[in-house]
Amino acid sequence: MVKRQVMFTFPQELIKEPIIYNLSQQFTVVTNIRRADISEDKGWVVMELEGEEVDIEQGIVWVISKGVRVDSVIGDIVEG
Repeated sequence: MVKRQVMFTFPQELIKEPIIYNLSQQFTVVTNIRRADISEDKGWVVMELEGEEVDIEQGIVWVISKGVRVDSVIGDIVEG
Protein backbone atom coordinates (compact mmCIF):
# COMPACT_ATOMS: atom_id res chain seq x y z
CA MET A 1 0.00 0.00 0.00
CA VAL A 2 1.20 3.50 -0.84
CA LYS A 3 -0.02 6.99 0.01
CA ARG A 4 -0.17 9.88 -2.40
CA GLN A 5 -1.07 13.51 -1.70
CA VAL A 6 -3.08 15.24 -4.40
CA MET A 7 -5.23 18.28 -5.05
CA PHE A 8 -8.39 18.00 -7.13
CA THR A 9 -9.71 21.20 -8.69
CA PHE A 10 -13.32 20.96 -9.81
CA PRO A 11 -14.97 23.13 -12.47
CA GLN A 12 -18.44 24.46 -11.71
CA GLU A 13 -20.29 21.73 -13.60
CA LEU A 14 -18.66 18.96 -11.53
CA ILE A 15 -19.01 20.38 -8.01
CA LYS A 16 -22.14 18.36 -7.20
CA GLU A 17 -20.92 15.11 -8.77
CA PRO A 18 -19.83 12.31 -6.35
CA ILE A 19 -16.42 11.93 -7.99
CA ILE A 20 -14.44 11.26 -4.80
CA TYR A 21 -16.95 8.64 -3.66
CA ASN A 22 -16.92 6.95 -7.08
CA LEU A 23 -13.12 6.99 -7.10
CA SER A 24 -13.00 5.10 -3.82
CA GLN A 25 -15.62 2.57 -4.93
CA GLN A 26 -14.35 1.85 -8.45
CA PHE A 27 -10.62 1.74 -7.77
CA THR A 28 -10.29 0.46 -4.17
CA VAL A 29 -8.61 3.68 -3.08
CA VAL A 30 -9.03 5.09 0.43
CA THR A 31 -9.57 8.86 0.33
CA ASN A 32 -8.70 11.07 3.29
CA ILE A 33 -9.76 14.69 2.76
CA ARG A 34 -7.35 17.08 4.49
CA ARG A 35 -8.50 20.47 3.21
CA ALA A 36 -11.26 21.69 0.93
CA ASP A 37 -12.91 24.85 -0.32
CA ILE A 38 -16.13 24.65 -2.29
CA SER A 39 -18.19 27.54 -3.66
CA GLU A 40 -20.96 27.84 -6.22
CA ASP A 41 -18.58 28.24 -9.16
CA LYS A 42 -15.51 26.18 -8.26
CA GLY A 43 -13.99 23.88 -5.70
CA TRP A 44 -10.76 22.23 -4.64
CA VAL A 45 -9.95 19.35 -2.35
CA VAL A 46 -6.55 18.35 -0.96
CA MET A 47 -6.44 14.71 0.08
CA GLU A 48 -4.38 11.62 0.63
CA LEU A 49 -5.04 8.62 -1.56
CA GLU A 50 -4.04 5.24 -0.14
CA GLY A 51 -4.01 1.93 -1.96
CA GLU A 52 -2.09 -0.09 -4.47
CA GLU A 53 -0.04 2.09 -6.84
CA VAL A 54 -1.85 0.74 -9.90
CA ASP A 55 -5.27 1.50 -8.38
CA ILE A 56 -4.24 5.04 -7.48
CA GLU A 57 -2.83 5.66 -10.96
CA GLN A 58 -5.91 4.26 -12.72
CA GLY A 59 -8.14 6.27 -10.40
CA ILE A 60 -6.31 9.50 -11.14
CA VAL A 61 -6.55 8.87 -14.89
CA TRP A 62 -10.29 8.30 -14.47
CA VAL A 63 -10.72 11.52 -12.41
CA ILE A 64 -8.85 13.53 -15.06
CA SER A 65 -11.04 11.99 -17.78
CA LYS A 66 -14.09 13.34 -15.92
CA GLY A 67 -12.71 16.89 -16.24
CA VAL A 68 -11.09 17.38 -12.83
CA ARG A 69 -7.60 18.89 -12.64
CA VAL A 70 -5.25 16.77 -10.52
CA ASP A 71 -1.99 18.12 -9.05
CA SER A 72 0.54 16.49 -6.74
CA VAL A 73 0.96 18.06 -3.31
CA ILE A 74 4.31 18.16 -1.54
CA GLY A 75 4.78 18.85 2.16
CA ASP A 76 2.45 18.76 5.14
CA ILE A 77 -1.05 19.21 3.78
CA VAL A 78 -2.60 19.91 7.16
CA GLU A 79 -0.14 22.54 8.34
CA GLY A 80 -0.05 24.29 4.95
